[in-house]
Amino acid sequence: MYIPRLKRIYNNKIINLLKKKFKYKNNMQVPKLIKIVINIGAGRAVNNKNLINVYLNDLLLITGQKPIIRLSKKDIAGFKLRKGVAIGCMVTLRDNIMYEFLDRLITIALPRSKDFKGIKENGFDGYGNYNLGIKEHIIFPEIPFDKVTVIHGLNISIVTNTNKDIISKFLLLYLGLPFKINNIYGKRIN
Repeated sequence: MYIPRLKRIYNNKIINLLKKKFKYKNNMQVPKLIKIVINIGAGRAVNNKNLINVYLNDLLLITGQKPIIRLSKKDIAGFKLRKGVAIGCMVTLRDNIMYEFLDRLITIALPRSKDFKGIKENGFDGYGNYNLGIKEHIIFPEIPFDKVTVIHGLNISIVTNTNKDIISKFLLLYLGLPFKINNIYGKRIN
């Protein structure tokens, strides 16, 4: 059976590192990734109905999984929005597909960003989950650059089973997420 590279690293090394760091008694106490949710807000698609298909296709190419369309829940006159109109799309990745996507994000996509110096450490929500915004979807190698009609951003939410940000930060650091800080306790070193 195929096991993704990042999942093997987690099972063989990261579990032991986290057990030692936080003095866990067994492997079931060690925090782990639950899911990754990728979301594209398609506000521009309200006026141009063809854009939602572009977003769906891009998200399908990036994740390898069919996205679902998110519809507006109520009318908002100020935004010329009607109830039931497509305003976004999302994908939830779990298990092997999640680890494959995270590996590609860390090793290929993020370093291709313009002037990349690391991701901000303030994306934690207080419950052990991390949110990352990407301004240009073309950093993913699956997107054919010559066929891009519109450049858009996407939001990536990494959900863990811990409720403490510091534990989650160590998990993501050990997985290889390139944070900007030099000191994982939140103090910058100059």
